[in-house]
Amino acid sequence: MTEGTVHQLSISSGGVPKAPVRVAVVGELGIEGDDHEDTTHHGGPERALCLWSLEVIESLQADGHGIYPGAAGENVTVAGIPWERVTSGARLRLGEVEVEITRPATPCWKNRRWFADGDVSVMDHRRHPGRSRMYARVLTPGTIRPGDRVVLQVP
Repeated sequence: MTEGTVHQLSISSGGVPKAPVRVAVVGELGIEGDDHEDTTHHGGPERALCLWSLEVIESLQADGHGIYPGAAGENVTVAGIPWERVTSGARLRLGEVEVEITRPATPCWKNRRWFADGDVSVMDHRRHPGRSRMYARVLTPGTIRPGDRVVLQVP
């Protein structure tokens, strides 16, 4: 069992970036108040939440990319979790909420503005395993706040 913390929670009325919020009420379809412009590729029970690692974001920043928490559309930015261990089937407890990772999130062209030369492939799981955002289904709804404990359970 590995522990970290919730760094930031983010929502938008559709599109990116998503703005930080102080509390997230999470149901089966994600955070209340969060919406998606493209429901073909985003949202639904298997993609209810999008999670990403603060350490991955900081690594990308160190490489000269303008990415920051919430910019790429993730709802939950976590800190202190070894991101390469967050794979399909892994479970995370985020405050009161429990989720199961379903799959990596494919990079969206709308995120080009955050990356040097518009190259979103730096967060593509197929090219850079352990650097992509991850989708999750909600197993236990509840409330999450920045600073809440995150517990990773890998199958």
